Amino acid sequence: MKSVSYKSYGAPDVLRLELRPTPKPKAKELQIRVHASAVTTADWRLRASDFPGGLWIIGRLMFGLFRPRKPILGMTFAGEVTEVGAGVTKFKVGQRVYGSSGGGAHAEYLTIAEDRAVAEMPESLEYSDAAAVPFGGLCALEFLRDVADLKQGQRILIIGATGGVGAYAIQIAKAKGAHVTAVCGGTSEELAQTLGADAVVNYHDTDPLTGKDTYDVVFDCVGASSFPKARKVLKPTGLYIPLNFGIREVWQLAMQSKTGGKRMKLHVNGDKPENLQELTTMMSEGTLKPVVDRVYDLIDVFEAHSRVQTRHARGTVVLSLG
Repeated sequence: MKSVSYKSYGAPDVLRLELRPTPKPKAKELQIRVHASAVTTADWRLRASDFPGGLWIIGRLMFGLFRPRKPILGMTFAGEVTEVGAGVTKFKVGQRVYGSSGGGAHAEYLTIAEDRAVAEMPESLEYSDAAAVPFGGLCALEFLRDVADLKQGQRILIIGATGGVGAYAIQIAKAKGAHVTAVCGGTSEELAQTLGADAVVNYHDTDPLTGKDTYDVVFDCVGASSFPKARKVLKPTGLYIPLNFGIREVWQLAMQSKTGGKRMKLHVNGDKPENLQELTTMMSEGTLKPVVDRVYDLIDVFEAHSRVQTRHARGTVVLSLG
């Protein structure tokens, strides 16, 4: 099978197109013919060994000290079930499915346990659309529903609101009845409004953390703020949630008051099948839609990684695997 692999950390040119053996499913596993896979910020950071906030050594210990432990990137997939292992009951050959693999999806085939974050695709979606949802959608859902406990009528400021996570955060926040202020570049203002933002701040013109408006939640999807700055626009019991965090935020969390007031929470989301099913339901009901920046052919994976690394993608960058 065709695949994209990397054997050392570095710029996009460390990626290689390779032919590798097609994996066979074990018991309780699916074999999936991958038609599309997202290129996410996680793929970029793993490929470049660019872990935020002084966490480089921890990242290397987790993912490979001297070279990558897992040579094939690709956190999300959309494709067709081509074979099932013994004991599989939830899926059958021929089903169109999508989900979160945690790696290995930048290849024509992958295998994944049936109890992982895999779901049948909504009939209306193309493969490239479906592959664009799991990474940002699962992250936004868990951060806003479980960490922020976002409620109807609350006000939320989303920084990086049209990126791979922010584009879904706008939609999920609106579905929960929140008032959404989206922070993005000037060329993305229309997209933010289309996704449902009530107000849009162009960060080239205005610093959203120095204004008079206050918020119940500040959700930073791109690492463009800090807790001390965000405190200025938080309500008295407001919550700051950074998607990217490092040693500085861990220290600030340890030092923050335990008696209430303005708070920060740190979280790393998982990939739960029930959460993916919730996103599937939202898409079927029309309250959530995929946001695709660009679709690249597999041979153009270098350009796809470079696009993600600019941090200016509008939605999710997707690889087409045919």
